[in-house]
Amino acid sequence: MGRKLKEATPPSDPEIPNDPELNSEKKKKKKKKNKNKDPENTIHSPKRKIEELEKTEEFSDSKERKKKNKKKKEKENKNEDEGLEENGKNEQSGIHEDGHVAVTGKDVKDAKYAPLKSFAESKLPSDVLQCCRNFESPSPIQSRAWPFLLDGRDFIGIAATGSGKTLAFGVPGIMHILKKRKGTFSKGRNPLCLVLSPTRELAQQISDVLCEAGKPCGVISVCLYGGTSKVAQISALKSGVDIVIGTPGRLKDLIEMGVCCLKDVTFGVLDEADRMLDMGFEPEVRHILGQTCSARQMVMFSATWPLLVHQLAQEFMDPNPVKVVVGSEDLAANHDVMQIVEVLDDRARDARLVALLEKSHKSDQTRVLVFVLYKVEATRVENMLQKGGWKVVSIHGNKSQHERTKALSLFKKGTCPLMIATDVAARGLDIPDVEVVINYSFPLTTEDYVHRIGRTGRAGKNGVAHTFFTQQNKGLAGELVNVLREAGQIVPDSLLKFGTHVKKKESKLYGAHFKEISVDAPKSKKITFNDSDDE
Repeated sequence: MGRKLKEATPPSDPEIPNDPELNSEKKKKKKKKNKNKDPENTIHSPKRKIEELEKTEEFSDSKERKKKNKKKKEKENKNEDEGLEENGKNEQSGIHEDGHVAVTGKDVKDAKYAPLKSFAESKLPSDVLQCCRNFESPSPIQSRAWPFLLDGRDFIGIAATGSGKTLAFGVPGIMHILKKRKGTFSKGRNPLCLVLSPTRELAQQISDVLCEAGKPCGVISVCLYGGTSKVAQISALKSGVDIVIGTPGRLKDLIEMGVCCLKDVTFGVLDEADRMLDMGFEPEVRHILGQTCSARQMVMFSATWPLLVHQLAQEFMDPNPVKVVVGSEDLAANHDVMQIVEVLDDRARDARLVALLEKSHKSDQTRVLVFVLYKVEATRVENMLQKGGWKVVSIHGNKSQHERTKALSLFKKGTCPLMIATDVAARGLDIPDVEVVINYSFPLTTEDYVHRIGRTGRAGKNGVAHTFFTQQNKGLAGELVNVLREAGQIVPDSLLKFGTHVKKKESKLYGAHFKEISVDAPKSKKITFNDSDDE
């Protein structure tokens, strides 16, 4: 230990400290050693970093990527067959046939919480399972969530869009209602189940699924959202409902009007919780949950686990909720999507968009979803394309709900397979067979970029995402490079010129020291100081 300290102490040799000839010879050797050490060739230099990144591009070919993913999957399946599991007092992890599933929480190793391999294992009534008749087996999130939710546990789920999250909480919600009602449904009944959603489109999508799932059992749902008349919604509430699905703004309005009573709600769901809080709905969410029964079962689905969502879970959930993560909490894009990033001048985007549409949309059958950042930008791009003879629809906040619903319906049916959208369509929406996503404007966060391109490449199909990246987006270049490299995609040299630095994750309220918090983190303690004259 002492010798290492001496060797590290400059400037003289520890064994012959005062020999001028040997010291001179050592300096010559050192000089010769550093002769070719050009700053541009150092391992930390920008030039060297680019060269190292370029080497990795040799493996970004799709065949290599598929081969690599195949080997990874074979390894995971092998681990599953051997029955490997991670150690931990209250933690259980396993490899599901569709990917990695991590489960944490109290008593999660209990045999009664074993993941379901078939719908029959759930032992649910046939009329409840009728909504699952088109599926061979439960999805990973469903197979893990149902045992806990049917047992009345508070639950946090983190899973990719399109993984069956709606039925993951919908089926247990229906069973909760049937047990509470005991098969009798009175007219004018108050709801027992509440589902909160950040956007109107997602709320409608959840409503469509739950209405169909509840019909054979006599369970009635209503969808409450803004941008449309309250009359029909108030009428439905007065007739009596079992499940309320709604956006925070409209739901709070109807509560304050005295027409929506949530005092009997004993099963609450927050879908896309992180998105809801990002949109500034925290006061509304807290107000609405405060109207529900205190002895309720809470379910939260969230793509990420930031501080505000953690605090919400601490306030409205049991101290030890179950947390299931399907895949990874790390930011990663769908590997079935080919990501093409093009760095160009802001003024060149219109011409490039038209060129891409002429190439990918010439048959008028290919569904193309074009994302923009602002409502005004959506209108301008839509008008520009319409003047060019393109048949196009759009959805954004400046359109009425009727117009948004109609546009989305035309796009889904394929009647008008070209749609311009803001980030209201980036998350949660299940739009089948979108073959191409074009990011006309890069989003404000890399998370939104991942969600946007996730609109294509769904259900095992391949998709293409073409992204325009401009000078004003350079602050997100490092994060985008990481997403591309993780998915084995080509990183263009023009993007690397912006650098690969990644900023620390920041919270709007708490600054750069903000970090992801574990669900098992201890609650904060209040400290009271004794009165003192020293202030």
